[in-house]
Amino acid sequence: MKNLRLLKNTIKENEGFRDSPYFDQLGHLTIGYGHLVKPSERFNLNQKYDKIFLEKLFEKDFNNALNDYNKNYKKFKYSNRISNVLIEMIFQIGISKQKKFKKMNEYIKQKKLYMAAYEMKNSLWHSQTPKRVNKLIDTLLQKK
Repeated sequence: MKNLRLLKNTIKENEGFRDSPYFDQLGHLTIGYGHLVKPSERFNLNQKYDKIFLEKLFEKDFNNALNDYNKNYKKFKYSNRISNVLIEMIFQIGISKQKKFKKMNEYIKQKKLYMAAYEMKNSLWHSQTPKRVNKLIDTLLQKK
């Protein structure tokens, strides 16, 4: 996988940044670049947090997504483009939810990318974050 810095910047752009905790559209407490606050973490709702601290949280979350990708998908030797789509998907929804996209994952293995894109579009995930999923579909279907 080349250029992880570019992928990180794309994820940051798609996530947006908030220096204080907020509830995402599903009602989950979130901060920074889409960091899902864990029950063991304590954030005060009305407090702003240091950007350096939140950047470190992002790096940890990104590395977790990358590790999950490597454990589950690296063996398939996907192109950088497909790898990046899967890593961003894992970053956003987590590996357990990403793996529930069984048809999409199988279509990717079979190089049937239009069918994989159909599965992405025809999902609850798409209805929750349509702009982001559409960007990932566009990336998946790029001819390169």
